[in-house]
Amino acid sequence: MKSDIILAGVGGQGILTIATILGAAALRDNLYLKQAEVHGMSQRGGDVQSNLRISSNPIHSDLIPTGGADLIVSLEPMEALRYKSQLNPEGWLITNTNPFVNIDNYPDMDKVVEELGNMNNVIAFDMDEIAKEIHSPRSSNMILLGAASAFIDIKAEEIEKGIAEFFGKKGESVVNTNIEAFRVGREKAENLR
Repeated sequence: MKSDIILAGVGGQGILTIATILGAAALRDNLYLKQAEVHGMSQRGGDVQSNLRISSNPIHSDLIPTGGADLIVSLEPMEALRYKSQLNPEGWLITNTNPFVNIDNYPDMDKVVEELGNMNNVIAFDMDEIAKEIHSPRSSNMILLGAASAFIDIKAEEIEKGIAEFFGKKGESVVNTNIEAFRVGREKAENLR
């Protein structure tokens, strides 16, 4: 088993939360894990990116080689496209379609959607809208994690345990809300696959 995953987004969206939860699930599943993060200007809405490498065999580097990613997982469509050259030809790109417009020269969304449409193996939907529909507007990242989990060889139950562990200090209601969002995202991805 091997999953090389690039997690991408904008500061404050919860990308590093996803990395933490997946990392905990991988370790609980006795898998090897390496991770590298870039989050220098994240507090100001800047790019956040994490290389997450999970394997049943030892891993020698925390960085994913160009063209080696199995998954690009992003809460922001332009950030997803930023890393498309990292994706291997059989890899999947899973992204939110709702943009986080934080720069004056943000590309026209029609062009972003067209670029996503020109790629193979894309799961793209408005995760923010689904989060609102389930009355949990801050859980878009858990919807994204659920969608991505359909492509990662870690049992959904182990990832749910990671969610419970991560959000446990915030109470049972917060844990249950985030697990529900995870399940909704996973089901959506499975239906779009």
